[in-house]
Amino acid sequence: MKLLIAFFSFALVLSSCKTKTDNKPEAEAKAETVAESENWIYLFDGVTTNGWRAYNGESLPPGWVVKDSVLTFDTELGLEQDYTGGKDIIYGLEEFDNFEFYVEWKLPEGGNSGIFYHLKEGIPNAGPPNISPEYQLIDDENYAKIHDLTAYNLSLGHTENPAALQPLQQTASDYAMHVADPEQKILNPVGEWNSSKIVFTPEQVEHWLNGKKVLSFVPWSEDWYERKNSGKWKDEEYYGKFKSGYIGFQDHSSPIWFRNIKIRKL
Repeated sequence: MKLLIAFFSFALVLSSCKTKTDNKPEAEAKAETVAESENWIYLFDGVTTNGWRAYNGESLPPGWVVKDSVLTFDTELGLEQDYTGGKDIIYGLEEFDNFEFYVEWKLPEGGNSGIFYHLKEGIPNAGPPNISPEYQLIDDENYAKIHDLTAYNLSLGHTENPAALQPLQQTASDYAMHVADPEQKILNPVGEWNSSKIVFTPEQVEHWLNGKKVLSFVPWSEDWYERKNSGKWKDEEYYGKFKSGYIGFQDHSSPIWFRNIKIRKL
């Protein structure tokens, strides 16, 4: 009988030790998850537009509102050939240098927008696209069916099929600089949510789309300058120059919806 009691006591001790050992990784993982979540700075609370304002302005331009807990540019779709812009917005409470930025977004058919970073204000004769790199957001499938791109693309030297949306203009590309890998791209249809992530450090920049890394490059490298000085931005003194600045969203005469907007410093 004593032997039986001793056996059960030993088994109970083993079970207790195993439980404590098994729980330790779970607790550590939970602590790491909490710590990671605490590093995120949420740029939109789903209720107000606190922190957001016009580029070079003090308040939000008309049309930018919160609807159904989503930061929305509530406007009619304009045509590319009539585009004038002027209603870009920034998160104006803080500038960022090295970061991981995440956002969920959706566009209508024929929609177009973009994500700016390292954006500076108060520069004469220069708007956000002339200053900031841009993570392109666009309706890859339908944009060229709705908008006339021919004159614009010819002005950039795209003489082969100028009516088409060019690879450097498609979603998740570093606009007019680096093409998103089409084999890695998973782009949900218009009207459905997509997620984008930008990771920026001086050693490497990454663009992610719906959980897949679709491009990377080294900023201010020899290759970067070759692309900058031979393409659309060759005459733009300030393009990509700044190593810190604001996060912004582009007005391209298109409705757009943003949610779960967050950033963490690296």
